[in-house]
Amino acid sequence: MATRPTPSSAAIEVVEPVGKRVLIRKDQDKKQTKAGIHLPDKVEIPTITGRVVAVSAQVARDEDYPIKQYDRVLFHPKQAVPVDFEGDNRLWVVPVEDVVAIFRRESSQSPET
Repeated sequence: MATRPTPSSAAIEVVEPVGKRVLIRKDQDKKQTKAGIHLPDKVEIPTITGRVVAVSAQVARDEDYPIKQYDRVLFHPKQAVPVDFEGDNRLWVVPVEDVVAIFRRESSQSPET
């Protein structure tokens, strides 16, 4: 007897950016500054940080864009499109031009002389 696929055995849906775009999971919004000042819920921040979840094939092939999956980035959300894939809209499809910085860790090793 052959078994029929059930809805629970369906493939997992993923989001893959196309064109010159990346998929970013934005960091949690900060509700308090380092100095201890509590921020209102509706405060507008022109740039936000997040972690790259996926990179389009076009961006991955282009050496002008050194962005890789799992990079932590600073991006401008004006042209970004929120993805209704998760309830809290933490996933964003972002044009690569709106990624304004990549956070990198430099090794603490000193060069040998």
